[in-house]
Order: sequence, then C-alpha cells, then structure tokens
Amino acid sequence: MTAPDGRIRVPDDLDAVTAVGEEDHSNVDLVAIERIWQAARHWYEAGMHPAIQICLRHNGKVVLNRAIGHGWGNGPADPPDTEKVPVTTETPFCAYSAAKAITTTVVHMLVERGAFSLDDRVCEYLPNYTSHGKHRTTIRHVMTHSAGIPIHTGPRPDLRRMDDSEYTREKLGELKPLYRPGLVHIYHGLTWGPLMREIVGAAAGRNIRDILATEILEPLGFRWTNYGVAAQDVPLVAPSHATGKELPQPAATVFRLAVGGSLYKIIPFSNSPQYLTSVLPSSNTVSTAYELSRFAELLRRGGELDGVRIMAPVTLRNATAEARRLRPDVAVGLAPLRWGTGFMLGSKRFGPFGRNAPAAFGHTGLTNIAVWADPQRGLAAGVISSGKPGPHREANRYGALLDTITSALPPN
Repeated sequence: MTAPDGRIRVPDDLDAVTAVGEEDHSNVDLVAIERIWQAARHWYEAGMHPAIQICLRHNGKVVLNRAIGHGWGNGPADPPDTEKVPVTTETPFCAYSAAKAITTTVVHMLVERGAFSLDDRVCEYLPNYTSHGKHRTTIRHVMTHSAGIPIHTGPRPDLRRMDDSEYTREKLGELKPLYRPGLVHIYHGLTWGPLMREIVGAAAGRNIRDILATEILEPLGFRWTNYGVAAQDVPLVAPSHATGKELPQPAATVFRLAVGGSLYKIIPFSNSPQYLTSVLPSSNTVSTAYELSRFAELLRRGGELDGVRIMAPVTLRNATAEARRLRPDVAVGLAPLRWGTGFMLGSKRFGPFGRNAPAAFGHTGLTNIAVWADPQRGLAAGVISSGKPGPHREANRYGALLDTITSALPPN
C-alpha cells in the first residue's frame, strides 16, 4: 500500500543497506570524502529514493564508490512484506536524460570524423523534414535545443513503433515548429532523441547504438551505458519509482508537455521491457554511477581514456564552449543554466553540478541524476537515484550533496 506522502520506508540501520565498492584514498582527504557521503545519507533519509549510487573519480582515482538503499522491494507502492533486495554499486538503472551526454559525445566524435557537419541542414539526411519551415533547421539547432519543436505537436505517436525509423522519420516530418528554428532555446526533452537517432543513422549509415558500442563502450570494456539493454538483461535493471506528491498546477501542465505525461504515468512505462530495449538517445541510457563516472573521466581527460582516443581535445573544447548564457531553463525546473553544444555547463552560483563549478559540463537525468566532468577539480562524477519525486520539503538535499562535492573537492 502506497504511503500517504509517497515516501519509501527508510531503514533504521543505514549501514545495513550500504554497499561500498573499491576506493582509493591515497591522494585525497578522507574527511572530505566522508563529508560527501554523509550528505548522500542525509539525502537518502528524506525517503524519496529507494536507491542512490554515487561514484566520484578525483585525478583519475575512484575516491568514492557507494550505494545505499534497495534496488527492488522498497518502492512507495510495495507492500511492507515485499522481498527487499539491497542495491549494490553494480546495480544498473535507467539514467534518463543523462543519455544526452552520451549522445552528445557520439555526435561530436562523428563530426570530427567527417560524417556530417553541425551546420548541415537536417533535411540533407531526412529529406521529408521540410514542412512548416523546418527545411531551415540545422543539426546545430537540434543539438542546442533551438530547433523549434520542444514538444510533440499533432497526434500522439504510436509508442509501439518507437524503434521504427521509417515511422519515426514520417512523424518527425509532420511536426509543426512552435517558432522559427534558431530563434530561441527551449529544452527539447523528447524530440531531441528521435531526431538525433535518425540524423546519425542516415548520415553514418549505422544505428547510433551500434556506433556507441563499437567505437566507445566495447574498446573501453563497459558492461552497460548504452541506450537500453538486451532483452535478457531487462530483469537486471532496477526499477524507478514515482515518489512524493504530484506536481501542482501549472507546473504539472508544463511537465506533461515536456516529457509526455505525469511522473506517475511515465515512470511505470520507463520500467517496461519495451522502453528498456528501445534506442532512445535522449532518455534511456542504462548504467551505474561507476560507469557514468568512468565515461565522465573520458571527457575530463579531453576525449581519451586508457589508450583509447574518442576525439581530439579541441573538439571537446568546442563542444563545451558557451553557446547559450545563464538563464532560466525548463531542463532544470526553471533554474538558471548555461549550455554548450549538447552539454549542460556549470556556473559559479547556479548550475546542475554544484556551486562554484564554472568548468563543469555533462547532463542531468530525470530526476536527481547527473553525469559530469569538472577538469578544474580533476573530477569525474556519476550520481544515480531511483526515485522520481514531486515537490517535497527536503528537495534541496540533492543540491546540498552537489554543493558538498564541489566544496570538499576544490579546484586543483
């Protein structure tokens, strides 16, 4: 039976539901690491997340790799006698829009290799993407969330055909922009992924999932971190849970337009085999905090990791150069946000990666999920949580954790 306020049952003994992976504290202040972990425990105690994973790499070494809570059995709707399975540092979860950091990396890698240019028009690769003035849309417009289609317009697409490229391209061609491409930035939460999937597929001649696997994940030995999983791996993916109260109006309306429904509607679908086996470059990367932080380490090091170079440092610098200045953004609940070309950027006072992190870049995921690199700190980070909370009085505990990370690990 669901708790009245949609919270989980927080165990009395937090150590009993804590998993600690291999960590190296040889060149870091252990007190600082424990400060960060205590902030994570405090966040968990709010009761909004069945499970939380955090992995931080500092100057190349894993200094914190921990998880707390349950992967299965302690959602707010689970009966008290449900078997509870503690989370581990190896439990995979859907990381939602953190996928956009992965996709952005693939896109810039392909641009560097000459597969296409960011200033090419989308219709050069998707010939029917021309109606209602969309022929003006460039790939850069899509990457910077300024293509003019932040929400679906027209009839709702058939979700059973999510992976059907012919159908997807037909529906994308029918979209009517809300404004001229390039006029304004509004986060394209759902339309961004299908567009980038089809652009990459048409330009490179290969599915973006295969490109990511063969060019990045397999050479570096990743187990997860692609879009969705194989059918046999679906039971290994811990579910996400809508928690807390529903959003109040008008925030609920804005949220439904941005992501296609309320949390209590879309989260169950995101746990389904259909969703978890699809290719959604905007929203269904399945990973762990450990693997997300390792991907972030690739970015922190300028596009190279363990002898595998994905892109040149100059390509990454161009990708993370400010393309849009600090202003309120739908992607982060109308908090101020800076953008590069596909990457969210940190800032001094605000930002998705803690305060005083102007060099940080990466992407967040729904909800309270983030992957980012902060070269000034030598930091590569992954944070995953399985709760998807509405408004609650302890909501700032997530932000407090990020601020604790930036204060405990100052710039080098």
